[in-house]
Amino acid sequence: MLFNSFDYLLFLPLVFILYWFVFNKNLTLQNLFLLIASYIFYGWWDWRFLLLLILSTCIDYSFGLVIHRSKNHKKLYLILSIVNNLIILCFFKYYNFFADSAQTLLDTIGFHIEPYILKVALPVGISFYTFHGMSYVFDIYRGNTVPTKKFIDYSVFVCFFPLLVAGPIERATHLLPQVQQKRTFSFEKGKEGIKQILWGLFKKIVIADTCAKFVNEIFDNYHAMPSSMLVLGAVYFAFQIYGDFSGYSDIALGSARLLGFELLINFRYPYFSRDIAEFWRRWHISLSSWFRDYLYFPLGGSRGTLMQTVRNTFIIFLVSGFWHGANWTYIIWGFLHALYFMPLLLAKKNRTHLDTVGRIPKVSDVIRILVTFILVTFAWIFFRAPTVSDAFEYISCMFSFKAGGIPVYYFSILPFILLMFIIDWLGKMYDYPLRMNHTAKPIRYALYFILTYSVISHITNTPNTFIYFQF
Repeated sequence: MLFNSFDYLLFLPLVFILYWFVFNKNLTLQNLFLLIASYIFYGWWDWRFLLLLILSTCIDYSFGLVIHRSKNHKKLYLILSIVNNLIILCFFKYYNFFADSAQTLLDTIGFHIEPYILKVALPVGISFYTFHGMSYVFDIYRGNTVPTKKFIDYSVFVCFFPLLVAGPIERATHLLPQVQQKRTFSFEKGKEGIKQILWGLFKKIVIADTCAKFVNEIFDNYHAMPSSMLVLGAVYFAFQIYGDFSGYSDIALGSARLLGFELLINFRYPYFSRDIAEFWRRWHISLSSWFRDYLYFPLGGSRGTLMQTVRNTFIIFLVSGFWHGANWTYIIWGFLHALYFMPLLLAKKNRTHLDTVGRIPKVSDVIRILVTFILVTFAWIFFRAPTVSDAFEYISCMFSFKAGGIPVYYFSILPFILLMFIIDWLGKMYDYPLRMNHTAKPIRYALYFILTYSVISHITNTPNTFIYFQF
């Protein structure tokens, strides 16, 4: 079920009413209802995906109990848990990639094979709920949390429908206690939830989906496009993926807030970053912090030699790229970000910008923000291109300086992008910008009207899926 669909427009209010007014007297029943609603939400695409989701849930729930009770074999059970998760993830997401890569490699040395290619759809959200379960087991192994004996509670933690298919990637230490505690309805939280959903819908339907039309036209016909169009295509994709993914996260956090939950913040205005290190502290925060805590630190982090720190940094960026998809384009995207990060790491300036840029920025801040945006946008070309060769050809055509103008209709989205960035800038001190409750009521209500009207006027009969559903 898509957040931007009429199905969800009916689903969320129905869940809200039953959740607060029918099942609110008993926590177990309320959680059971939440789990059933989550299964319905997930099974809306294909009920067969539910079987894999339930299997993954059972595996991590069982290993959590076994690791907690074990005295001598905790590490062995942890390894078995990791292997089980990676087998499921690699089989469905990466098998064809490895088979194709092996075939290509063997062809280059004169050996031809015909590997068996899986003809199955990638289960929606498999990378996200797999990482939910793995973090739960890791935290039990480390003693950061204790396993719950209630399978329903654990299942809600993994399968909670707002975050199930595209995050944020939650931690048991943060979300599970909220599942286990009685929740009371808060009118203020409800208002904040609706406002955040509205903001997410604006970014997805108005910004991302409109940009997507232009981006698809440009990337599908880049050989025939002038250089200026290719630059615009890269910039518009930067806006598209930000509106798409951060819009999803806003709708997820707003939906959860309506039900009394506070999820991890996944975006903190990343395009206002002054260097790549700051960008990664603000972009897909739940994933970057996951890799930091469960991969970078166990590898030694920055505690070893400089070469070890460099190695560890490249590893997490490359793995992050590979996490996004079974394509060399994502690995190159991760590699580029590792290269961008190196000067900051070597100069020990990777933690320079820990604050939020001021309301009136310095000229140096503006320059740093623009340079960071250009670097990020260049890397997005590899993320968007279907193949590595397409990405390099796109870049080659972009720097060919082929003359040509840009059709006027390509600029129709610019007022909305400008509106998004103005609102983001004015509200960047908050979790999300519409939380600016100090602003005069007439201004706020005028803004809500503009956003609502913009969303309604851009709605289509066939809602566009979210980019991160493929991961």
